[in-house]
Amino acid sequence: MMARTGTAREKILDAALKLVRAKGFSATSVDDLCAEAGVTKGAFFHHFASKEALGVAAAEHWSTLTTKLFAGAPYHLVADPLERLLAYLQFRRDILRGELAEFTCLVGTMVQEVYAEHPAIGAACQASISGHAATLEPDIAAAMRARGWEPDGSGTGWSAASLALHTQAVLQGAFILAKAKGGPAIAEESVDHLSRYIRMLFGSLQTRPTN
Repeated sequence: MMARTGTAREKILDAALKLVRAKGFSATSVDDLCAEAGVTKGAFFHHFASKEALGVAAAEHWSTLTTKLFAGAPYHLVADPLERLLAYLQFRRDILRGELAEFTCLVGTMVQEVYAEHPAIGAACQASISGHAATLEPDIAAAMRARGWEPDGSGTGWSAASLALHTQAVLQGAFILAKAKGGPAIAEESVDHLSRYIRMLFGSLQTRPTN
């Protein structure tokens, strides 16, 4: 095992990101986390009152790291808002590489296990997924306005917020299918279907005439 850099807390959080995505939250013990991080059990409980507290912190750590990743992604350079949304999906497709644990979602993995038993972790996972979805809303809203429609869904039956969350529902489902199939191919197909759906959805929005 390679030596990790950073504080003991950071090492434990990074270990959680790796192990929970590979084994699941329940199957990852405190001993596993300490061994992977190269720290003592005393160090673990110095930083985290419990394994549940570690789960909450891991979800927040995941959000911090992924926010930086997506903030610097090239799809932001696309001028048209609809094409920018589609470029986001292409970026999500492009990073479906390596082992399953390397591209699947930590918070999606955890919430499936702990939503009933550990509500605090479930809430942190929900905040992470919803927070990421919210970053897509401005582009969806702009694409709707370009066609004369309001982002709250007036006249369409759906809103910028609901479509943003739907993208995450598809992506999380794609990760589950990738785990079931043992590889990313089915997840790539799911992203392709989502992209086609969004193109058809916006193609069905007739531009509203201005008075």
